[in-house]
Amino acid sequence: MLCLLYEENNEPHVVLTRRSPTMRQHAHEVSFPGGRHDGEDLDLWTTALREAEEEVALDPTTVTPVGALDRFVTVGSRTLIHPFVAVCERRPQLTVASPAEVEAIVHVSFTELLRDDVWREEIWELGEHGDRALTFFELVGDTVWGATGAMLRQLLAVATGTDETITGGPG
Repeated sequence: MLCLLYEENNEPHVVLTRRSPTMRQHAHEVSFPGGRHDGEDLDLWTTALREAEEEVALDPTTVTPVGALDRFVTVGSRTLIHPFVAVCERRPQLTVASPAEVEAIVHVSFTELLRDDVWREEIWELGEHGDRALTFFELVGDTVWGATGAMLRQLLAVATGTDETITGGPG
């Protein structure tokens, strides 16, 4: 996964995608660009860049890695996610390059994400997986939740100085 940040009008933004409604898993959900590791990928950073290029036509030469968030296992598909954080010097020129995977690209400002009326937390009982706190962000036209909500919450906590758990970059 690639948590891509950029600044516009002196305000940080993050790039998300709305997954295609035809996807087998997590259809029509909002997520960071990302996907499965291929054997040709040198490492997981390479995977994150390749997937972002395939999904939203991100030029990998325009990003700088700055670290990684905590690894996360999704509840539904039991997928282990390795989220990398990178920055662009300006708003990236993105397009939906893979309509079979991505329905839309969503640019969200930190100001919107940090509003009290946008986010909430719920405790869900997940049977054999125990209870889990789920974070929700209610954006205009979209709800971000699950693994993406958890990663976004950690990203915001690191960015605002309330959590310093961001780790070193790719490698």
